[in-house]
Amino acid sequence: MTADATRTGNEPATSADDPPAPDVVERDTSSPTVDPVEPTSVARDGAFWAWTALGLLVVVGLAALTRYLEQNVPAWAEGTAVEDIGAAVEYPVYAILLGLLGNVAVTLLGWRDRIAAAFRTEFFIKTGLVLLGASINLAVIASAAGPAIAQAILLISGVFLFTWWLAGRFGLDDKLRALLASAVSICGVSAAIAAAGAVRARREQLAYTASLVIVFALPSIFILPWLADVFGLSDAVAGAWIGGNIDTTAAVTAAGALAGEEALQIASIVKVTQNALMGVVAVALTAYFTLRVERRPGAARPGLGELWTRFPKFVLGFIAASVIATWYLDGAGADGKATIAIVNDLRVWFLILAFVSIGLEVRVASLREAGWRPVAVFASATVFNLALALALASLLFRNFSA
Repeated sequence: MTADATRTGNEPATSADDPPAPDVVERDTSSPTVDPVEPTSVARDGAFWAWTALGLLVVVGLAALTRYLEQNVPAWAEGTAVEDIGAAVEYPVYAILLGLLGNVAVTLLGWRDRIAAAFRTEFFIKTGLVLLGASINLAVIASAAGPAIAQAILLISGVFLFTWWLAGRFGLDDKLRALLASAVSICGVSAAIAAAGAVRARREQLAYTASLVIVFALPSIFILPWLADVFGLSDAVAGAWIGGNIDTTAAVTAAGALAGEEALQIASIVKVTQNALMGVVAVALTAYFTLRVERRPGAARPGLGELWTRFPKFVLGFIAASVIATWYLDGAGADGKATIAIVNDLRVWFLILAFVSIGLEVRVASLREAGWRPVAVFASATVFNLALALALASLLFRNFSA
């Protein structure tokens, strides 16, 4: 990042050594100081495609290694002192770590900029998020619709606004504020991606946010079930607290399983309900940044066409996949679950490819320049989320029985 994270408004940062690869999210071309990077016709010769093919092999190879570790580490760790950790570590951790290691290797070999066109992070993660919609069965949410939806709306609103306010007090860029607030209040990396598309954040900001989500989610898998036991929470309240706090669905599942079967069911429903509201937040951010943050003084009020242009279209695919999956499961019954399982497995593959690409794209200097303030904001927002979610879960799920 050639600009500090305190940069405000829509002042995008570019780097002279950035490769001519597509950004994770759209570049903000509203400023005359930014020129879109377009590969020249010379660049797209045989050498370009050969290097891109090599880059794709690197990405796919690291993704395959990620899947291998995800599936085998729990068995390797069984019966050892790190059994619980081995069972709880998720594929995003392996994918980003392997991506970072791959980043170092290809940089030392002098390949990084030549193969960067294969780091199709935006395509991978948007496809994965559309497929994620298939796992959100609207009929399942209805089983706990009242308290789950109430908690999701109140929690997302409260935590988002608190994080947005605190990030502003720390002087963070509006786009980074949006990513941090979305990630900590809704569903981690998935929400950050949706927000990044809506506000046109820079790839460094997305990489920073994704790293924070993973760093904070992993210890939460063990800490929250332990605290639920210390506080003497019922299974329903514990599940609602876990589902409302941990920022990744897989981590919620792991923590819920440690807390008990009923806690797992409630945690999953609460998290799925929050995930379903991701599209609503994306619409709100699109409107806010278009109408307020990036609107120039004296400029005409943007119309619906501009809002539609800015809106991340994959959110519509996410919603459509959820509706189709719900309709399909209603008609197919038990047989339909096998089909949805295949879709979910495909979704995992695309997200692994995306996380590997994020690791390969990261520039350490850019992350270092962001400083400690985003970490402080994310940590403070996490503590606020813990307190508010506990209060809401205790109020809304105290008499709940599955």
